[in-house]
Amino acid sequence: MNAYNPAIARFGDVSVRLSVELGRTEMSLREVLALGEGSVVALNRMTDELLDVTANGQVIARGEVVAEDGRFALRIVSLAGEESEGLPPASASGGAGDMGASGAVTGAEMTGADPASRPEPGA
Repeated sequence: MNAYNPAIARFGDVSVRLSVELGRTEMSLREVLALGEGSVVALNRMTDELLDVTANGQVIARGEVVAEDGRFALRIVSLAGEESEGLPPASASGGAGDMGASGAVTGAEMTGADPASRPEPGA
């Protein structure tokens, strides 16, 4: 059902940064500097767990990775606000994309943008 929504009419073209967080880990700076080609970094998320989808750092949904036309994509499984799944706020150590002191490791941006083009944390 597509009922008219004045908020969508008014704000529907506003851009937000959607991110998918693959997982997080904490490492000492010594461990980070020792990383090299072929290094494996274990993350805190299990392979069968849903991934957090964030909009400007706020968890809005959970989903699972799929491949579509040779690219990574995300199938949304649950949305924030659904009664069946209470989504917690983005991790206590910061929002998606926040490298901060926790040494968070996050997945690629939904848009497929080059990670080097991401804004600095807190920007």
